[in-house]
Amino acid sequence: MAESALPFDDFRDLVNLLPPPDEAAVAAVRERDRQLTKPPGSLGRLEEIVEWLAAWQGKPQPEVLRPLVAVFAANHGVTAKGVSAYPASVTRSMVENFAAGGAAINQICVAEDIGLKVFELALDLPTPDISEADAFDEAGCAATMAFGMEALVGGPDLLCVGEMGIGNTTVAAAIFHALFGGRAEDWVGPGTGVAGDALANKIAVVRAAVERLDGRTSDPFEVLRRIGGREIAAIAGAILAARHQKVPVIVDGFVTTAAAAVLHAANPGALDHCRFGHLSAEPAHARALALMGKRPLLDLDMRLGEGTGAALAAGLVRTAARIHAGMATFAQAGVANRDGA
Repeated sequence: MAESALPFDDFRDLVNLLPPPDEAAVAAVRERDRQLTKPPGSLGRLEEIVEWLAAWQGKPQPEVLRPLVAVFAANHGVTAKGVSAYPASVTRSMVENFAAGGAAINQICVAEDIGLKVFELALDLPTPDISEADAFDEAGCAATMAFGMEALVGGPDLLCVGEMGIGNTTVAAAIFHALFGGRAEDWVGPGTGVAGDALANKIAVVRAAVERLDGRTSDPFEVLRRIGGREIAAIAGAILAARHQKVPVIVDGFVTTAAAAVLHAANPGALDHCRFGHLSAEPAHARALALMGKRPLLDLDMRLGEGTGAALAAGLVRTAARIHAGMATFAQAGVANRDGA
């Protein structure tokens, strides 16, 4: 990125100077779809998925050969406030579990033949407690977003973004609350399993974090800087880099959607190259998706994170592309189309 007066200036340029979809590729997909041996529209959303894939890969015959799940892991000082049912040490333990192949995301990636990369973000240096202090200075937040762009190294043709970080549903809830308004309790859910007094405490912490902004929430990057987290900033950077490198993105659940929401708040068109993998069982996820006008691909009552919902949706996307490429046309199969030709 070019040097600029302020660290966020480059990202503001990137989010406002977005490459458009490839309409010629979409037209080619639609033309082939009209010739395939099926009634028009009979594959429902699978047909739309192929059009989306073509639009953002820039290919009239889209395919998924190098899918990647990028999991970003970070720790949060706010966990000291008792907002999670698990201690912060679990973040590192789970990263080690990913490396050993023992997590749910490992099994999904093996089953779906998807690459997996895990990015650690200073696990021994949690960001400050966002109810008391800013998560980053501007340079630190911008550098973390730039680090997230490294997920595109290696040239995936479909990027799934996931996360790991004890306490990060608290951070995500605070971001949603700051960006979209409402009450703290509209955005706070059980996360890893808090309930009762612990849930009430989590709501109070989120409320305090957003109140500390003193109403200054018009700049989404400032919201990210002040009440975000390293994995959320890195995911936002990865999503933005993918747009500029013509790579479609599947966003995972509640926390990764908070990263996407920062970009959406900066420019609603910034997520046109994204699909949302699943509807999390975290209650406010549906609210966030509705406010952004997004519809998830799957609804499996999952709330694990790790990119699991995105990875499962990637299998669906790959299948949609394979159907479109591999089906015979009416002419090839010697089948009369609806016009009798």
